[in-house]
Amino acid sequence: MRHVSDDERRARMGIRHALAPAFLVDSPEAATNAMTVLHATESATVYLSCWARVRSLDAAGVDRALYEQRSLVKQLAMRRTLFTFPRDLLPAAWSSASARVANTERARMSKDVVKAGLAVDGNDWLDRARSEVLSLLADAPEGLSAVDVRQAVPMIDVKVEGSAGEIWSAPRVLAHLGATADIMRGTNTGRFPTSRPLWTLTGHWLDDAPVALESADGYREIVRRWLYTFGPGTEDDIVWWLGSTKTVVRAALAELDSVAVTLDGGGTGWLLPNDIAEVADPGPWVALLPVLDPTIMGWKGRDFYLGPHRNQLFDTRGNAGTSAWVDGRVVGCWIQDEAGVVHLRLIEPVSASARHSLEAEAARLTEWLGGVRIGTGYLSPAMKALPSVQEIG
Repeated sequence: MRHVSDDERRARMGIRHALAPAFLVDSPEAATNAMTVLHATESATVYLSCWARVRSLDAAGVDRALYEQRSLVKQLAMRRTLFTFPRDLLPAAWSSASARVANTERARMSKDVVKAGLAVDGNDWLDRARSEVLSLLADAPEGLSAVDVRQAVPMIDVKVEGSAGEIWSAPRVLAHLGATADIMRGTNTGRFPTSRPLWTLTGHWLDDAPVALESADGYREIVRRWLYTFGPGTEDDIVWWLGSTKTVVRAALAELDSVAVTLDGGGTGWLLPNDIAEVADPGPWVALLPVLDPTIMGWKGRDFYLGPHRNQLFDTRGNAGTSAWVDGRVVGCWIQDEAGVVHLRLIEPVSASARHSLEAEAARLTEWLGGVRIGTGYLSPAMKALPSVQEIG
């Protein structure tokens, strides 16, 4: 059985994730394809994930891909997370990961509606709410804001207590319609890095909206792309990332004729059958990645790139903050000061040359942001720590 060491896994990361200098790409579309999908929970992440991987990029280039060419599309999918998808991968997601999320959300929302006394039949309530929203958006080809929709459809202008004690309202109905691929987040009316999308029918946003694949075919295609981006990964890695079941993952691996390999530490990983050759060392590289970047969020088993730093770089809910990388290892994070200047926060020693390269990246990111400060709801302990004497000096 082929063995893939942690060193080779980190080399694959530099190549496949378009992070090593020789493997940077030329467009937001190429950066997204390299990662299978980009996390889009926070709007800025899409831009900064592309910035780290594209040779020459401005925010307008990402806007063009998202809102003019629509070659990249935001879609609620794996683990009830918002991602930016390459347009051609949408049919796979709609029938698989997105459909799973939609079904789970329907069950929860219908139960909550009955508990709140809004209806005797929660499914009927949700169907009527969805129908009213779709009818409204059918007459608004340019899209409407969530506020506009809520005001026009009074039945969703409510606050409902969920089973976990959370309060949800109109946006959750819109999110459900997004998961079922009936509507999409369209034009952004906010300026970078703010997200204020107009909701629009999928048929309005995508003139040639593709047809969803069969569920098994959809899962298989997403797993295939994941294996190329993140492989080798374990079964547990794929189950976690996909937000699905072992049965689904095992079926996809079998249909893809995936090849088992051994990993450092004794685990079993999987590769595509045409991807078992050892990759070359991509050379030294560094990267500054945003919160929830797909590289740091790509696996459940993260020791081969986090080492002992997991608790410093993730919040208590398992969300990654910003990260600083050297040759496939996370060595710290980055923050901005009040003026928007990017500063490093290293949590382990690095070589002088690596430190110099990271400082150059910090200066490049500061210039690219041009004073724009990136707010986030995902602050890791390392990001919140007091600055060190070295940082102050």
